[in-house]
Amino acid sequence: MPLQGITIDFSVEKLDQGITGLFGPSGAGKTTILEIVTGIRSPAAAYIELDGKVLTDTERRIHVPIEQRAIGYVPQDLALFPHLSTRENVLFAAPSSNGDTRFHQIVSVLEIEGLLSRGISNLSGGEKQRVAFARAILASPRLLLLDEPLASLDRALKKKMIQYLLHLRDEFHIPMLYVSHESDELVQLCDEVLVLDNGKLAARGIPSVVL
Repeated sequence: MPLQGITIDFSVEKLDQGITGLFGPSGAGKTTILEIVTGIRSPAAAYIELDGKVLTDTERRIHVPIEQRAIGYVPQDLALFPHLSTRENVLFAAPSSNGDTRFHQIVSVLEIEGLLSRGISNLSGGEKQRVAFARAILASPRLLLLDEPLASLDRALKKKMIQYLLHLRDEFHIPMLYVSHESDELVQLCDEVLVLDNGKLAARGIPSVVL
């Protein structure tokens, strides 16, 4: 049965300290929540605030445009541009204030220096993931949203990508909302998890306990 609506109310007081997971089966509302937070989807009723700035308040008809929300988003399909090189993809949404130092720092952390001149079609699944992470982080987001970024990877590559994500967390201190229906990913990555069931918050807490 398709999801009819989402009724959820939560706040993350220490969002700057780590990764918060969204867990639940397909159709639970995980991706919908990310799309509402980014501004891609306009909800019938919602209030969203980030770092003291109201992004959405339907009662007051406030809806900050996507490009002004300072939120990085890596969707399931990664949304990379096949006609651009890896370098051009990484730099696509970068603000002019981000200089070479930050670019090289991100490229170094994600180990994609050798990929910059290559086309997207010539990259493996894991390499594409790292390029998508680099592009999102170079935009200097206040929040990074990841929608099942490891779903298409095999177990060995998934394990390696988890280490890259932990490195990104520690290096750049960007809070993340991480969507997955794989409990083992959330236990390894997240400080807290929100469990969704048919559009409602069913539980929350430390992943190793809640899951």
